[in-house]
Amino acid sequence: MWILLALLVIILIIAFNTIKIVKQSEVYIIERLGKFHKVADAGLTIIIPFVDHVRSVVSLKQQTMDIPPQGVITQDNVTITIDTVVFYRVTDPAKAVYEIQSLKKGIEYLAITTIRDIVGKMDLDDTFSSRDAINDKLRVILDEATDQWGCKVDRVEIKDITPPADIRDAMEKQMNAERNKRALILQAEGERQSAITLAEGKKEAAILEAEADKESKIRRATGEAEAIKKVAEAKAEEIHLVYDAMMKSNPDEKLVQLKSLEALKEVAQGEANKIFIPFEATKALSSLGSAAEIFKDKKNKD
Repeated sequence: MWILLALLVIILIIAFNTIKIVKQSEVYIIERLGKFHKVADAGLTIIIPFVDHVRSVVSLKQQTMDIPPQGVITQDNVTITIDTVVFYRVTDPAKAVYEIQSLKKGIEYLAITTIRDIVGKMDLDDTFSSRDAINDKLRVILDEATDQWGCKVDRVEIKDITPPADIRDAMEKQMNAERNKRALILQAEGERQSAITLAEGKKEAAILEAEADKESKIRRATGEAEAIKKVAEAKAEEIHLVYDAMMKSNPDEKLVQLKSLEALKEVAQGEANKIFIPFEATKALSSLGSAAEIFKDKKNKD
């Protein structure tokens, strides 16, 4: 009985050491008599007990590594603290196990030295404005260096850059001053644009007012000229009708002289300072003057 029980235990131990189940996204590094034998992929794997040995279990999933915050001196002698994270995955499990003592430690130390080298050649302002460039440089350098370790660096991200407290205070004051400057510039630009718009409006209004006044004067002058023209045409028509009527009545010389005197009377009643007397009217006036003298002499004799 005890022999059967011991035999069962031995069989279970041998089965446990012989049958290996590899999980998805993992591989086993199998050694035979202390020498690399094979890489066991996901699934069921049979090994020889006491001959084969599982050296390491390697994950093929993308992994992240937080690099401890590092103090870095920039080119302008400012000490800043940089916090970085690295995304990597194993492409060759055998190299990841046999080419380096500790893959994670190797990536960490390499990232620290690379960050100090890159940032040490940059000014403080450049480190804030060139994060993408720093990330790309770090990724390229780490990817090339870790290729011999069977590892590929997919991405490097700088999580935070922390300058000293006095530098932060100075940067905040500078940012506030820059904001105030931009606000004043925008306000001045707005006032200038408003003044320009107002001046252009006044200019347009003055131009429109002048054009309206000009148009009004032109129309008034045109109306006055038209009125004068119509009055003149009416007077001419009146004279023409009077002349035609007189011609039709066959007037004698005395009637013409009398009409001339009547016209002279109307002219004399006008507002003009000077009048022009027709030649026929002077004859009539002479006759009237002679008649007046005859009447005056006759009266004296009586």
